[in-house]
Amino acid sequence: MSKNYKNVLSYILLTLGAVALMLPFIWMIVTSLQTQADALAVPPIWLPKSLQWTNYIQAWHAAPFARYCLNSLLVTITTTIGQLFTSILAAFAFTHLQFYGCRLLFTLLISLLMVPGELLLIPNFVTLTNLHWINTYAALIIPWLASIFAMFALRQAFQAQPKSTYYVARINGANNWQYLWSILVPANRTTITAIAILQSIGSWNAFMWPLIVTNSDRLWTLPVGLTAFTSETGTNYPLLMAATVFVILPLLILYLFLQKYIITGITAAKLSSRSSSAKQLKKGALHR
Repeated sequence: MSKNYKNVLSYILLTLGAVALMLPFIWMIVTSLQTQADALAVPPIWLPKSLQWTNYIQAWHAAPFARYCLNSLLVTITTTIGQLFTSILAAFAFTHLQFYGCRLLFTLLISLLMVPGELLLIPNFVTLTNLHWINTYAALIIPWLASIFAMFALRQAFQAQPKSTYYVARINGANNWQYLWSILVPANRTTITAIAILQSIGSWNAFMWPLIVTNSDRLWTLPVGLTAFTSETGTNYPLLMAATVFVILPLLILYLFLQKYIITGITAAKLSSRSSSAKQLKKGALHR
């Protein structure tokens, strides 16, 4: 197969994949502009007879979305900052500080990534119940102030930083804290930015945990607030889809403006991982 045919086939497959991924979003927009009867029609109606823009107004007033939005912002901003702070400190400790059991502790933390999060729901819920944190902001924020994945990604990035930079900074009088925040963090800002964006998206979209640990709509976040459109009599799909647009729109805007940081940060993390692996293989070969 010639190169041109391969390119054409690649473009066709990518286009089909893009259409498959965009189809749910297109259906969401179409449904949000329909009446309830059109949304339940069989076969589906892809082009509404009349656009029901009032669905967005009704959806906004049907539930306290301003409160849900504030809760989501508070939880997202707090957990993102907390995860970055703890992950940066942990990554620095695992790469620049030599302490007893360092490798064993790191291995144990990485092994926890293989444990499905659903298995931890009940133990975490029991723990928070004993602490009397259920239905409080503490339950929404404190359990997510640390991330093993973020720590691992930053460790790989910090490990790729030349050790000579650290030794020169220490010789010139900088302590570990100064070196970390004045040199190491600025040098890895692309990876840190990518982690912050990914964490913000994950926290904003979180549904299961806020649903479990909150009992009143005063603490609900936006994804949990979508349940207000489902009752015993059924689901109002046009209003539900209109409310879903409110949830997705901030993330869509965030991604459109910051997508280059996500791609660059993930690429940098992969390159750092390969670089550190190559260094370890080289050390092993030299020891042999």
